[in-house]
Amino acid sequence: MLQIAQGLLAEFEQESHITRKFLERLPEDKLTWKPHEKSMSAGQLALHLALVPGQVAELARQDPATAPDFRQPNPQPRSVREVLDALDQSIQTVNGILPNLDDSTMQKTWRAVKDGQEIVAMPRAVLFRNFLLNHWYQHRGQFGVYLRLLGQKVPASYGPSADELPDFLHQRQSA
Repeated sequence: MLQIAQGLLAEFEQESHITRKFLERLPEDKLTWKPHEKSMSAGQLALHLALVPGQVAELARQDPATAPDFRQPNPQPRSVREVLDALDQSIQTVNGILPNLDDSTMQKTWRAVKDGQEIVAMPRAVLFRNFLLNHWYQHRGQFGVYLRLLGQKVPASYGPSADELPDFLHQRQSA
């Protein structure tokens, strides 16, 4: 049975469309813009948003997994197209891994190690919820602030933004 994976995958599919709308609004000439010297550039944050799902899905296949080195800066993309292509690849990776994880596998403890020491252990379903979805949403909200500071329209997600209504309200009004 794949009830856990199916639920996560349905949410991921819906959210990937919303995330794409955010990433498509990044101005090509603002990839290196930063709101603060300690912040990631707009391009780095956008590429991080694009890569996270696939990276988490790949980590979930490994047990134990080698923990990523979070001290390394995120790569700087050269174009918005590079970001969107990375998102497409990331979505493909999730769609190739998540549907194959049965409930028993999703409930088993997944571990990450660093220098031979276990640094985190959690059920695989929690890994997907916390590190793929919740982490993704947190950075998408951060990216929405970047868009606003850059003078771009912020997409609606679960409700209206100051710039637009969510898709489900557009569909309802046109019906």
